[in-house]
Amino acid sequence: MTFDTISMIGLGYIGLPTATLFASRRKKVIGVDINQHAVDTINRGKIHIVEPELDMLVHAAVTEGYLRATTTPEPADAFLIAVPTPFTDGHKPDLRFIDAAARSIAPVLRKGNLVILESTSPVGTTEKLAGWLADLRPDLTFPQRAGEEADIQIAYCPERVLPGRVVHELVSNDRVIGGMTRTAVARSIELYKVFVEGALVATDARTAEMCKLTENSFRDVNIAFANELSVICDKLDINVRELISLANRHPRVNILQPGAGVGGHCIAVDPWFIIDSLPEDARIIRMAREVNDHKPEWVLEKVKAAIDETLATRSGKTVADIRVACLGLAFKPDIDDLRESPALEITEKVAGLGCQVFVVEPNISTASGHLSRPDLELVTLKTALKHSDVVCVLVKHKPFIEAVDEIENHVKVIDVVGLRNR
Repeated sequence: MTFDTISMIGLGYIGLPTATLFASRRKKVIGVDINQHAVDTINRGKIHIVEPELDMLVHAAVTEGYLRATTTPEPADAFLIAVPTPFTDGHKPDLRFIDAAARSIAPVLRKGNLVILESTSPVGTTEKLAGWLADLRPDLTFPQRAGEEADIQIAYCPERVLPGRVVHELVSNDRVIGGMTRTAVARSIELYKVFVEGALVATDARTAEMCKLTENSFRDVNIAFANELSVICDKLDINVRELISLANRHPRVNILQPGAGVGGHCIAVDPWFIIDSLPEDARIIRMAREVNDHKPEWVLEKVKAAIDETLATRSGKTVADIRVACLGLAFKPDIDDLRESPALEITEKVAGLGCQVFVVEPNISTASGHLSRPDLELVTLKTALKHSDVVCVLVKHKPFIEAVDEIENHVKVIDVVGLRNR
């Protein structure tokens, strides 16, 4: 079966760009999402997320009739699933969105279809997806029971892109394709060749799942080293960024930069999937997660100390009189993605101290729906700097870099992202 119609289940930060790139190659794409606002926005040729280049591509794809969004799956030749895979309070993988995606596409599956899971998932999830679909459609055969001759072929192909460069990297980066059968791998490679210019590397589904988790765990461990260094250097009165710059002059040393913690739907989440599978063996991976998860608490202690120092100079004042500016809510610079963001966590905990909080996030238009505290509202950077007693730089957004002189001139600045290290 040729891939004339492609269905993308999930139109978020990965699903929408992927769907759009297929559509830009003149493939008919049906995008599916439970978010009616996202569906309506896309069908107007606009986007509901912030990602460079994507707005123009979506407008063209919708205008030319190659991309259409809906809340209900329709028949297609290939189904790609890019839905969230969060964890529960106990860091247990939560696969309910993948299960829901399986239930939504099962009624419209037909012999010859290809189903590809793109969501970052614990090892064995692709096999679970095949089992769920088999239970829902007993009239069709699936790889676990029929092997190469299955009616429906199933594979796993994770993304490995950087927010802010998603469109470019979806095209240029290599992809690992893990099929449950050789046929699934071959057909998946055929499909991704439509727009991917990077290498398409074949393996089995379990190895592909572990590969994505390994990549993000490797990054988490390296970030944890930098974050731990920042805590140690603070206690030893050493400029950690100068230290890292000097250490990196060694030809075989490349230490990353510390920050407020680790956020996003990948690095802050994926290592827990490995830990959950083998908790006794994933010791370094667990320790890195704990170091990075603790960093927001360390930042909060710095804010508390700054508040106490300010109060010591103001007789008769209380914490309620102190105003703290929190600069940045996103999990990394120059995007609007707040998922698992340490900056967001820190901002809400600072508000919990009882002080007044000015929130600055140039990449979103309102705090509503993002912050759990209704009393927190967005203000401009100018307003925050003018009225705050303490400034806490949590994200290295471009507007903050451009205003670094004004920020530096503030009486009390807590800079955890190296904004002032120019």
